[in-house]
Order: sequence, then C-alpha cells, then structure tokens
Amino acid sequence: MNSSVAQPALCPAAQLDPRSLPPEAFLQAAQDAGVSAGAARRWAGAVIGRGECSAAAVLATSQIGKRFRSLLPDLPALRLCSHIRSESDGFEKLLFEAQDGLRVETVIIPLLRRGAVSICLSSQVGCVMGCAFCATARMPTRRNLAAWEILDQFIQARGIVLAQGRRVTGAVFMGMGEPFLNFSSVMTAAQWLHFPLEHAISGKAITISTVGLVDEIERFTDMALPFRLSISLGAATDEKRARLVPVAARTPVSRVMAAARRHALARGDRVNLSYVCISGENVAEEDALALAALVGDTPVRLDLIDVTDLSGRYLPPAAGELKAFRDALSRHLRQPVARRYSGGSDIRASCGSLAGI
Repeated sequence: MNSSVAQPALCPAAQLDPRSLPPEAFLQAAQDAGVSAGAARRWAGAVIGRGECSAAAVLATSQIGKRFRSLLPDLPALRLCSHIRSESDGFEKLLFEAQDGLRVETVIIPLLRRGAVSICLSSQVGCVMGCAFCATARMPTRRNLAAWEILDQFIQARGIVLAQGRRVTGAVFMGMGEPFLNFSSVMTAAQWLHFPLEHAISGKAITISTVGLVDEIERFTDMALPFRLSISLGAATDEKRARLVPVAARTPVSRVMAAARRHALARGDRVNLSYVCISGENVAEEDALALAALVGDTPVRLDLIDVTDLSGRYLPPAAGELKAFRDALSRHLRQPVARRYSGGSDIRASCGSLAGI
C-alpha cells in the first residue's frame, strides 16, 4: 500500500548509531570499522541497554578504546516535554518533541503483575489510515519516525519506570501511527528491544499492531520473528470497514484474514484480532455472525476495546449492548474473547486519543 508519509532524516553518523541499524547489521558495521565484536556489543549495551547518548559516557562505560572516539557521535535524543499520570488507573503519558519540532506520545501501561509495566510506542507522527474514530488520524502533519526515535521513546520511558522501582516487561507498537507503514524502523527497534542486553524483553512480550496491511503481514510472517501480531479489524465486512477504517478497507477483509490465517498457522499460535466496539455500529448480532463467518476455523483471540473518540461522534456500547454482543460471539465465533482495558482516558492516553498534545 502506498503511503504519503514523509521519511525522517537520519541522525548524524547514523551508520554507527546502534539505534539506527538492526543488531546484526550494527555489529557488522562496527567490526568493519575495526571495533571488536565484544566492544561493539558493549557499545550497544551502553546506548540501548543503559541509555547513554554522549560519546564520553559510552567510552567511559563500554571499554571500546579511545582510538575509536571518532566513531562515537554524540547521539540525538527526543526532548521530553511533559509527563502526566492518570489519577484513576495509573497510566502515564509522555510527550516528546523531535528535532524538527513535531511531537509524539508514549504511554506507560501498568500491568497486573505488581511493579511491571508495558510501554506503548509510537511509530509515526500522525497517521494516514484515516480511522474515523481516531484522534491521531486528524493530526495535520505526518511522517515516519526513525528507528532511533522509536527506541529513544522506550529508553527514556524505561528510565522513568526504573526510577520508580518498577520494571518494563513488555512493549506494544500501538501508539501513534500504523507500524507497518514504517516497517524497517519498527523491526529495527523491536529487534533491539529483544536483543540480549541489559533490560531485554521477551519476544513474546512485544506486540506489533496493524489495521491489516496484507503485504506487510506476509513479509512479517516470512521473517519468522518472535514478536506477536495484532490486527485491528474495525468491522468484519468490507462495507462497515469502508466507513470506519477507510484506507485499510481498500483491501478486502477476506484477504486480511487469509494473511492472518497464514501467520497463525506458521507460528502455531493464535493471532490477535483487536476489535474497537462502537455503539450502534459494529456490536449487533449480525456483526457477531459476520465475524464468525470471516474467521472460520482460523485460530484467533479476539480483544474487544471500547472506542475512545474525542470528537464525541462514536460512543462505546452500553453494558447491556456489549453483553449481548459477547453472548452472540459465544454462540457464533466460539473462540477466545477478552475485553482489553484501554486506560488513561482522563489524560488522553487511551487507544485512539493520542494526538501529540
């Protein structure tokens, strides 16, 4: 699918910034420049594992050798503009400003395990997918984030979490933007999060979300990476998807599900389907029937999420409406269904409300 999203400018000396290349590519580039394999890993550990940005700090903590000082640029960083915490559920939202003045948001999500959090990362400024209920889609400026900008969100958020005496056990690419329209940068960031450095995350605890870009789902499946895939349907029919997620709906939903099926079978695991529940739009008995027909025997897990629409046009279903929909899913879909909590609504941190403000 073509994208009108602008590409980011690479940071200075990007070929020797661990955050700008996939792990193996960086290690090879460093060794080609004369740095030993061990020193290169310590270099990456200083930058990504401990969040060092200055060349002096990297030299002081990674034992690379001063003769390689010219290879170590002082690395750019996002500017943290604000950090707010929800009084109702403990979600935290960070607002970052990039070097070009554009802003992105990152969310710290408290988990049920005491002291553990997951970090929700943005992959783009704005989003071109045009989801009718999403504030990010209404942002006037759009561009892809560089891999280092994605990783710096995580590194800075992790520093805040560690200072609070907690730990990061997961990451989700579900913030601003469509991750698969920034495929290379997202994969680079995800691979570093999982790479065996200090504070590394299990591959199964890293989830990458998409509204259903088939070519990229196929590419992701072929890469056989350990990360989880989540596909946001919006609706189970092309007619309703065209109204709710218009750009994604240019691809028939049957093709999206075929790609999801191939991914599930290749992984030997269920694929996550996210479903934003909207009162009067996609939570009727007919919608449960359509979902069951679409999914068939493909192994899935369906996550139901209440819509958050800051414009007030789309509303979440009332308790009775949602219960009737879940009962219908139990009768027709007969696959695991869970309600996914989207927190931080009082600070505009919930799904669909991130807008760089």
